[in-house]
Amino acid sequence: MTGRSLVAGLLCGVGLAGFLDEVVFHQLLHWHHFYDRSTSTVGLVSDGWFHAGSWLATVAGLFVVADLQRRHALVGRRVAAGVLLGWGGFQLYDGLVQHKVLGLHQIRYDVELLPYDLVWNLTGALGVLVGVLLLVRRGRARA
Repeated sequence: MTGRSLVAGLLCGVGLAGFLDEVVFHQLLHWHHFYDRSTSTVGLVSDGWFHAGSWLATVAGLFVVADLQRRHALVGRRVAAGVLLGWGGFQLYDGLVQHKVLGLHQIRYDVELLPYDLVWNLTGALGVLVGVLLLVRRGRARA
């Protein structure tokens, strides 16, 4: 069941990252849409699909957490590691693949991108690093 705890955390982490990205950067700050290579209407529709996908990941992760809790098999450290890995992995994927490789959108427009890119990707890398450390520490504690 430790693998399922990790999966639950990964799903919740991806969902959390997507939710924060959508609410903060898309809706509140109006910095970008999920897909900025077309009209504003297309951008808004793409935001809706992105938001729905992030909530599906969150709900799926919470269902797994609830099932593990019901079975008394939830491993909290693995869930926390999964959340950090899911969130950080999403940040890195978004920042490197969606922003740079595919060019779907940038973090922000009409500004010097390097500071934004560095903060975005380094915080994602930090989340992945801390998540990995939680997993390694758990492994060493069992040995």
